[in-house]
Amino acid sequence: MPTQVFHHTLTAADINEQLDASRLLANISGLSRTAVKDAMSKGAAWLKRGKSQKRLRRSTFKGMAGDVLSLHHNPDILALIPPLPELIADERQYSVWVKPAGLLAQGSLEGDHCSLLRLAELQLQREVKLVHRLDREAAGLMLIAHTGRAAAAFSALFATGKGDTIRKGYRIRVKGVLAHAGEIASLLDGKSAVTRYRPVSDDGQRSWLDVDLITGRKHQIRRHFAGLGYPVLGDPQYGQHNKDPNGLQLFAVSLGFTCPLTGTPRHYIWTLPDMQSLPDPV
Repeated sequence: MPTQVFHHTLTAADINEQLDASRLLANISGLSRTAVKDAMSKGAAWLKRGKSQKRLRRSTFKGMAGDVLSLHHNPDILALIPPLPELIADERQYSVWVKPAGLLAQGSLEGDHCSLLRLAELQLQREVKLVHRLDREAAGLMLIAHTGRAAAAFSALFATGKGDTIRKGYRIRVKGVLAHAGEIASLLDGKSAVTRYRPVSDDGQRSWLDVDLITGRKHQIRRHFAGLGYPVLGDPQYGQHNKDPNGLQLFAVSLGFTCPLTGTPRHYIWTLPDMQSLPDPV
């Protein structure tokens, strides 16, 4: 179902009538106040004041003349029930989570209740800031910052870190048999991209591989292995004849770095379930 967008600029009359945000948005959208409050709580309402724009969750909010209220209403998105992430480590200024497949890293205009950032914010009751991403279809380790200082430090680390300063390990299952360790080096979007891999096991048709990202380009692993002729199973975008009922077989399983806040080495590992217990692709 397409998203319906409703806008309303607060006037002096709105202020005089003491109309709150939920009533104003209900009036302009034709939705019930209950539906509007639900959408607001899920991050689908926005307040723009001057050049600043932020989510508006408080249904009783009464703004000032010139404020612009908007509602990005999509019933299909609002009805989604998010898979829950797992907290691996709480380091106070940052935390490390396992993001399940299907969960967004952050929300969209239509809401954020199905995002790791919002779920982490609700669980820890702490400010949350995104410093790196993991594809929606992928599962695995993600780091979230909880202070401005941590966000700046880790954003710089993830943006500029090489294989010797930040180590990101993945386990993937690809179509075909890769029996020997190797390295893929190419240009992706005009930038150098390097991926190293080593075999874990195979069944004669598919291979499990451990992968180290030396650089971090968009969809680097998926693009590299599809280009090599061994696409990641379950990848909806890259490769051919590589469907998998289990979804994208790409898992971020380790994250290591020297903490930019303390100078302390850190290494986090997510142990996958028994690989042999996964159903075979059709």
